[in-house]
Amino acid sequence: MILNEKVIIITGAGPGMGTAACRGAAREGARVVVTARSRQAIEDVAHEIVAAGGEAIAVPLDVTDMDQCKAAAQAALDKWGRIDGLVNSAYFHPDWGPLVDHDIEQVLSAYNVGAVGALRMVKAVYPTMKAQGSGSIVNVSTLCTRKPMQGEGGYGMAKGALNHMSRHLAVEFAGTGIRVNTALMGWMMGAPLQGFADTLGKEEGAAFLKQRGTEIPVGHIPPDADCAKAVYFLLSDYASEITGAMLDVNGGDWVAA
Repeated sequence: MILNEKVIIITGAGPGMGTAACRGAAREGARVVVTARSRQAIEDVAHEIVAAGGEAIAVPLDVTDMDQCKAAAQAALDKWGRIDGLVNSAYFHPDWGPLVDHDIEQVLSAYNVGAVGALRMVKAVYPTMKAQGSGSIVNVSTLCTRKPMQGEGGYGMAKGALNHMSRHLAVEFAGTGIRVNTALMGWMMGAPLQGFADTLGKEEGAAFLKQRGTEIPVGHIPPDADCAKAVYFLLSDYASEITGAMLDVNGGDWVAA
């Protein structure tokens, strides 16, 4: 278990990557602070982890609220006395469509959640990590910041800002023992993508997923639970000498033509 007894805060623990990361981190021995805006959803995840023999608490969190970010960090300290890792997975996706047609308020929301929200959480955990002399921050980003995709302009802009924040903080935190890295996720098989495929109809949705899988070098759409393993690596001591890195977790989709 590569995260044994490490206290990890995970934001955006809704369906998909966030929930998969919470479950998987717990299986790797982490004590997980499960956070998202939906109290019922995070309580269900935390209860599942505890029922399986792990350790977790659920803390409602809107990353656009600095007080709530501080409260999430404090909840971890009150329960376990330290904070070893932070996974910034919360995001907001503007309506699909050309970037020039995006509603500006939605673009600003994408920044406020995906980039500035991540910074708020960093600010909330930084004093503790600095005092400990150790900590790992993993920002979950997207393939579309490398390989632009139609409809994802506003979302990609926010995640692009997150990418730079990771590199900048990695340099600023030199000597503190705090590492900051980015995991760039591509297409992931999980509840959100399956839900999208279902809107196309049973046969059309299945054909869409099959076709997309053949276009990815690993030969399938990577499951979100397997993609999350890269996050555990970056959180763990196995990545002790890695900071400021951008790790592509997309089955080779980045290099595919």
